[in-house]
Amino acid sequence: MTPEDSVLAVARAALAEGDVVTDPDRLVSYRADRSTGSAVGEPCGVVFPRTTEQVSAVLAAASEHRVPVVPRGAGSGLSGGSNATDGSVILCVERMRDVLTVDVGNGYVETQPGIFNTDLRDHVAGFGMWYAPDPASKDFCSIGGNVNTNAGGLCCVKYGVTRDAVLGLEVVLADGRVMRPGRKTVKGVAGYDLTGLIVGSEGTLGVVTMARLRLRPLPPPPTTAVAIFDDVAAAGRAVEAIMAVTSPSILELVDRTSLEAVEAYRPMGLETDAVAMLVAQSDLPGAAGIAEADRVLEECERAGATVAHRAEDPEEGELLLGARRMVIPALEAMGDWLLDDIAVPRTHLAEAVVAIERIALERDVIIATFGHAGDGNLHPTIVTPRGDVAAAARAQLAFDDILDVALRFGGTITGEHGIGLLKGSALGRELDPVSASLHAQLKDVFDPRGILNPGKSLPRW
Repeated sequence: MTPEDSVLAVARAALAEGDVVTDPDRLVSYRADRSTGSAVGEPCGVVFPRTTEQVSAVLAAASEHRVPVVPRGAGSGLSGGSNATDGSVILCVERMRDVLTVDVGNGYVETQPGIFNTDLRDHVAGFGMWYAPDPASKDFCSIGGNVNTNAGGLCCVKYGVTRDAVLGLEVVLADGRVMRPGRKTVKGVAGYDLTGLIVGSEGTLGVVTMARLRLRPLPPPPTTAVAIFDDVAAAGRAVEAIMAVTSPSILELVDRTSLEAVEAYRPMGLETDAVAMLVAQSDLPGAAGIAEADRVLEECERAGATVAHRAEDPEEGELLLGARRMVIPALEAMGDWLLDDIAVPRTHLAEAVVAIERIALERDVIIATFGHAGDGNLHPTIVTPRGDVAAAARAQLAFDDILDVALRFGGTITGEHGIGLLKGSALGRELDPVSASLHAQLKDVFDPRGILNPGKSLPRW
C-alpha cells in the first residue's frame, strides 16, 4: 500500500460514507482556486471532514506517512494558495458549516470554517449583530479561507481586516494535535499571539476548525457618496484628504477601464468617460451619516472632482456599490485575466495608479485598476485575449512590474489575497533576511515534516 493509499484508508475509516473522493472526474473541481498563472498538481484524493476529530485523524496519518495535505475552503482564493500539489490530499472543509455559538452579551460568534461569509453575516443579523469583514467575494468565500488569508474587504478601512475580528481559534496542527489559542474577552495579552500568527498563514501552520469572531451591533442603513474625476492624481489627493478628516466605512476607487468593463457587462448608466470614480459610505446614524458623506464630497470637490453627489436613498447607494463589486466578473467576461493585489501608503496612491497605467502601455496589455482606496489597497487586473500566449507572457511581466511598484513606494506585494504560489519570489524581495529566516524556522516548528500546503506562503529566491 502506498503512503497516499494509507492516508486515504484512515480517512475512509474516520469519515462518513461519501466524504472521501478519488474519482478523477470529481477531483478536477478541487485542484485549484480562482487564480490564474499559478501551478496546479494532481491530488490523490479529496477528503471532506465534518468535525475537528476527523481533521485530526487525517492529519495524523498524513504526518506519519509524509503525505502532503492542502487545506481548502470554498476555493475562491486568488493566489494559488489552495492549489493541489502532486500526490497531495485536499482537505476541504466545505461541509463544516455549523454556527456553534452566538454570544450577544460578549459580542462574538463561534463558527466552523466552511460557512460562507454572507451566510454567517445573515445568521448573526438575526441576533441584531454584525460581522464586519466583507470581501468582495463574500457571497462565495468561506470564513476559513478568510482566516487563512487574513482577508480584507470594503469595510476594512474603518473596521480592520479579518485578524482584527478574530478573538480565538481552534487549530489542528500537522501531527494531529489540537490547539485553541485566543480568548473570549475583549482584552488579553497572555503569552505570544499564536492566534494572530495563524491568521494569514494560508494553511501552512495548521488547519482552522473553529473561529471565534468579534461581532458588532448592526449598523444603520449607510449614506453613500460618489465623486467623478478626470484626473487620477486628483482622486488620490481626495483620498488622502478624506482620511485625514474622517473615517468613512467604505472608500473605493474604480478607474475608467473598470467602469467601461462593468457598463459593458451590465449597463447601468455609469460615467464611462470618467478617469476615476470614488464611492464612499458612512454608517453613522441619521444626520451624522449625511454630514460625514457631505464632508467626503467637500474634500472631493476641493481636490478637483467634476461631479460630487450624495445618493438619495439606500437603494441608489447599493446600486453604486454594486458596480464596484461587479468589476471582477465584468473583467472575467472580457478574456483571460490575472489579478494583482498590492497596497501602498495612501500618500502614494495616485503615483502608484499612474505607474500602473504606464506599465499597461509599456507591456501592451489592458490593466483595470480598482480597490480599497481608503487603505491604499489596489487590485490591478490584467486582461488579455483568451488563448493569446504572447499576450499572457506580457501579462506576467506586467504582473511582476506591479509588484515592483508596490515595493518602490514602500508598500506590500499583497494587501489581502495572500502569497500562495503566485508571489513567493516577490516575498523574498519584501522581507528582510532575518524575517525570512524566521519564517522558515516557524514553519519547521509547526510542521517539521513539511506536509501542510508545501510551497505556499513562504519566501522563494
